[in-house]
Amino acid sequence: MVSIPKLLALYGLTIPVFLAVDMLWLGVVARGFYRRQLGAFLAPQVNWTAAIVFYLLFIAGILTFAVVPGLKRESLRHAVALGAFFGLVAYATYDLTNLATMRDWPLVVTIVDMLWGAVLSGSVAAASYAIGRNLIGL
Repeated sequence: MVSIPKLLALYGLTIPVFLAVDMLWLGVVARGFYRRQLGAFLAPQVNWTAAIVFYLLFIAGILTFAVVPGLKRESLRHAVALGAFFGLVAYATYDLTNLATMRDWPLVVTIVDMLWGAVLSGSVAAASYAIGRNLIGL
């Protein structure tokens, strides 16, 4: 059983990891891609409240559904696989819903986002697993 204080410490240390990886993607690697594909859909300003709530919930999901099970099994591979699957499903929920309900939603965005969700969540799960094992002693 993972103690609540250690889990909260792991959560706190996972937040900057997640933000760094996702900001690198959104701000550098894929910035032009999203502007080209979704320009008409993009708001002029980011709704930071909504973004922060998403990030906090999503990170809790990675820990709950991937990292903690991986730590319990003492398996990095398990944490990464569950993390990647969690990210794929979460991003597919958003993108496939948009593809199904929004006029002119780009299929390429759906595919790229789903792949990114898997990569992002799998890599953050790996880092969080390492933090849990090596820094927090889980």
